[in-house]
Amino acid sequence: MANLKPEAGTNTSPKVKTEKETIEIWGDNVNIKDLLFAIIICVVTTLGGYLIAPAEPPKPLVFGLVGGVIGFTVSAILIKPKRTITYSGEEE
Repeated sequence: MANLKPEAGTNTSPKVKTEKETIEIWGDNVNIKDLLFAIIICVVTTLGGYLIAPAEPPKPLVFGLVGGVIGFTVSAILIKPKRTITYSGEEE
């Protein structure tokens, strides 16, 4: 199998973002607009699931959790990664 490593010193993003457009979270730069969009989607779907649930005790929790998973899935589909990784290496 090939030893695939990103090339050192190469820019892996298609265009360079300014410092004002991105924020670092857990060692990765994230576009602020996309982050807020994903948070809004997840909050709306989670609260929507919680609010439409029947008042019986475990159902609001389950509906809220399902809404959160739906929000995450929708965010993952709508917001695409902004970087490309180029691999170069020697084959073993």
